[in-house]
Amino acid sequence: MDASQAGYNQQPLGESEVFLDFQSRLSRAAQVNRSVLLVGERGSGKEIAARRLHFLSPRWQQNLVTVNCAALPPSLIETELFGYEQGAFTGAQKTRKGRFEEAEGGTLFLDEIGIIPLEVQEKILRVVEYGTYERVGSSVTHEANVRIIGATNADLPQLCNEGKFKEDLLDRLSFEVLFLPPLRERGEDILLLANYFGSKMALECGHTEMPVFSEEVTSMLLSYDWPGNVRELKNVIERAIYRSDECYIATIDLNPFDNPYKPAACKETAPIVDEKEILDLSSLEASRQKLEITYLKEALSQAKGNQREAAVLLNLTYDQLRGLYRKYKDEL
Repeated sequence: MDASQAGYNQQPLGESEVFLDFQSRLSRAAQVNRSVLLVGERGSGKEIAARRLHFLSPRWQQNLVTVNCAALPPSLIETELFGYEQGAFTGAQKTRKGRFEEAEGGTLFLDEIGIIPLEVQEKILRVVEYGTYERVGSSVTHEANVRIIGATNADLPQLCNEGKFKEDLLDRLSFEVLFLPPLRERGEDILLLANYFGSKMALECGHTEMPVFSEEVTSMLLSYDWPGNVRELKNVIERAIYRSDECYIATIDLNPFDNPYKPAACKETAPIVDEKEILDLSSLEASRQKLEITYLKEALSQAKGNQREAAVLLNLTYDQLRGLYRKYKDEL
């Protein structure tokens, strides 16, 4: 199997309406030779979506070149993308091709595109507008026939407002903007993926039977918010399978960093107020919010992330708990 076949066979998995709608829009965008931006939370499958865009496009027989901009120091992104000539800087002992040149005729996938420095964005803008660029340290113009796919979890329009991303470049890259649905919005896809990851891990561990999840585990999988999306789900399921000697999975660990040896939390006591002390009455709302966050954190910790169980612990309805969670999500 060649590289292109391997990439095409990396199929996403899901049956939910929101997931199938996304795949339909992606397939339509793949056929048009224009730039596409993929926006999604961490672990939601942006790279898989980029590969699918490429292998469903007329460019599928040409190279798909991936650059993870977050893995490169800002000072090296320009040379990585455009290459350099011998002697362009100290240590440049020979001419090197850039990723645009490697992707000629194919697709260049720029992951975490929002962190690219402004001066490099200017050069990318020229490629998009005129199809030309120069290597670092050279005045020779090269032509580029490359489709750009960008991916980010950042708010690019907001970065433009802050002067961190060029509006002209955003205009030219956003022919189509596809938002990847987070796992929490995909309903029964969670169980479909859990069974898929579980079966693969069972085979890897040499188990003779496929895993079966208990009703409690199933409820936890469906009620958890999955901030790490599919990547987090994969870790949780694989961890549960390898730790179990049986095919029946009765427990899962949503937080592997929960230290069993941590000291017991000191009980909070109500502050003793001197009779002569004047209370800051304006701090009531802030104090109430702090108390709600403390109780919510502890309930979620005891329930191992299961929001329905946390609601029971707090003597709240599930809807009330969800309201608090949405309100304080960034503080949890």
